[in-house]
Amino acid sequence: MQGLPATPDHPSTSRTGPSAAPDPLERAVQRRTRELSMIQDAAIMTLAAMAESRGADTGNHIVRVQHYVRALARKLSSHPRFAHELTSPRIELLFKAVPLHDIGKIGIPDRVLLKPGKLDTDEFEIMKKHAALGRDAIVQTENLIGTPVPFLQLAREIAYSHHEKWDGSGYPEGLRGEAIPLSARLMAVADVYDALISRRIYKEPMPHEQAVTVIRMASGRHFDPDIVQAFLDIEGSFQAIATAYGDSEADIARKRAYLLDAQPDAVPPAG
Repeated sequence: MQGLPATPDHPSTSRTGPSAAPDPLERAVQRRTRELSMIQDAAIMTLAAMAESRGADTGNHIVRVQHYVRALARKLSSHPRFAHELTSPRIELLFKAVPLHDIGKIGIPDRVLLKPGKLDTDEFEIMKKHAALGRDAIVQTENLIGTPVPFLQLAREIAYSHHEKWDGSGYPEGLRGEAIPLSARLMAVADVYDALISRRIYKEPMPHEQAVTVIRMASGRHFDPDIVQAFLDIEGSFQAIATAYGDSEADIARKRAYLLDAQPDAVPPAG
C-alpha cells in the first residue's frame, strides 16, 4: 500500500530511518487484510474437509496434495514452458485452490462414493460426474461475485480437469496434452501419488519407491512428461511431505467409524 499524502492529519508514510513510525491507518488495513485472508483460507478448508469427509480419504489428503502441487510448481517455475505462468503469486493461489479439487464429491451418492473395490461401468459413470459438479458449484460462486477471480478460475480448472490424461484418455472431456490446464496437470500427479502411497480402509499403502515407478511409467500417457521429470527431480520432497502429514492410527480409526456408520456391510474388519 502506498503512503498517504503528507498532510497535518496524515503524515507521509514514505519516510525512512529509525525515527519513522508506521502509519496507524496502514497498520489497520494490513491487519484487516490478513484477517480476511485467514477467513478465506478457513472457509476453503472447511468446504474441502466436508467433501473429503464423505469419502475414503482422511483430511490430511488435502494438506498433502496442497504441498505436493506447490513443490512441483516451484520446481517448474524456471522451466521455459511454465515460467510465464508459475509466478510466485500464482503458485500461492494454486496452493489455496487445490483443496477444492474434489468438492463435487459432495453430490455423489454413498453407494458409489464409499463402495470398496472396483466400480462397475454404471457406477463409474456416476463417479465421473463429480468433476462437473465441482466445476458447476464454483461457476455459481463466480456468477454471484460477478467479476473474475483468479483463485476461483484455478479452483474451477482443477476441479473439472484433474482427471484428464495427457494422451486424451481421461475424463470428463478427453482433453489431450496442453489443452489440459496446467493447474489440473500438476494436480493429476499430486493426486495419483497420494492415492498410491496413502493407507486406506480398503488397502495398504504402496511404498514410495514403487509409487515413483508408477508415475515414471505413466509419463506421456497419463501425465505431462515435463511435470513427471520435475516430480522425479524432487521425489524426496514428496516423500518428506507424505511423512510430515501422514495419517495416524487415530485418523484411520475415525475414518473407519464414519464408513461403518455410512455403509456397515461394506467395511472390512479392523486389522
